[in-house]
Amino acid sequence: MHEFIPYGRQNVDEEDIKAVIEALRCDWITQGPRVEEFEARVAEYCGVRYAVAFNSGTSALHAAMYAAGIGEGDEVITTPLTFVATANAALYVGARPVFVDINENTYCIDTEKIEAAITPCTRAIVPVDYAGYPIEMKRIRKIADQHNLVVIEDAAHALGAVREGTKVGTQADMTMFSFHPVKHITTGEGGMIVCNNPDYYRRLKLFRSHGITKETEHLEAHDGPWYYEMQELGYNFRITDIQCTLGMSQIKKLEKFLQERRLLAKKYDQTLGEVKWLRTPPVPSPDNCHAYHIYPVLLEADVNRIEFYTYLRAHNIGSQVHYIPVHLQPYYRRRFGYKLGDFPKTENFYAREISLPIFPGLTSVQQEYVIRVIKKFGEP
Repeated sequence: MHEFIPYGRQNVDEEDIKAVIEALRCDWITQGPRVEEFEARVAEYCGVRYAVAFNSGTSALHAAMYAAGIGEGDEVITTPLTFVATANAALYVGARPVFVDINENTYCIDTEKIEAAITPCTRAIVPVDYAGYPIEMKRIRKIADQHNLVVIEDAAHALGAVREGTKVGTQADMTMFSFHPVKHITTGEGGMIVCNNPDYYRRLKLFRSHGITKETEHLEAHDGPWYYEMQELGYNFRITDIQCTLGMSQIKKLEKFLQERRLLAKKYDQTLGEVKWLRTPPVPSPDNCHAYHIYPVLLEADVNRIEFYTYLRAHNIGSQVHYIPVHLQPYYRRRFGYKLGDFPKTENFYAREISLPIFPGLTSVQQEYVIRVIKKFGEP
């Protein structure tokens, strides 16, 4: 039997380790120049003017809400098929997340249902590129512009995805990427907001570091070269130079990592597409490119998912379910009164979804073993 194969993992090599060791020998291990260097590289990669790094993707989303001026009594439209952080970020600033069901063909928020969810309190739309599928943004952008709403794209799954020939990161007002170990590149923990708006950029930086600035042009007074001002109530959401050094080493390999993920997904598509009791994930149109953070398959209704999950584990194959719908979490049920049946497409998806192993470094031998084991499931 094979050694255990996880559903996802980091790919850290000797070059990455050497870079981090060198960073540890530098004068600055936090609040130093490597943070801005990493931000500049991600901004250049995405084709945007600004990037602000945070200690997690969750912190980055929280900061984006703040930068957009979202607060008490406001509403933010998003999908229930996401990790809880997407919706929680709205709660952190006193706003209410309003959920819209998914489109069964993309697994992302149904763009045709967004407008019906808009009220006078709506301030933002937060679409999620589920699994790395680049959600159709033209419709979202049109709705947002008509209703004067901010678009904050949760692209935690989609670094390197392509939408209509352009990398994800330029079409929303702010876009969040995650650098958690199972994502496309890692800084251990970490996240980033990219944008083109200088006001958002300044507010993101303030929020990241206690609401403090030392930038002379923004100071209300100036007592000397040591002087700084706390102008807003911010948090300590800073990322370290050590982490950003790892990120800079990793981003050099991003395109290679993406290519590996896409080849693995193509192999799954070709071999599992013939399995009648499961459905492979949607493939975007030719001018778009999936990032395949995860590879979610849907089981037919007569397949017992617990049995399938347990069967995979018994054969040393890791899998996961992405995600328990946010509206069904106890906190959201208690606070907002959500119940089973509120978002049937999301709930049906959750009842059938399971994510298979996909990550750079998954060998062809390992993947073929996974495929072979899956095809044998249910055989006498």
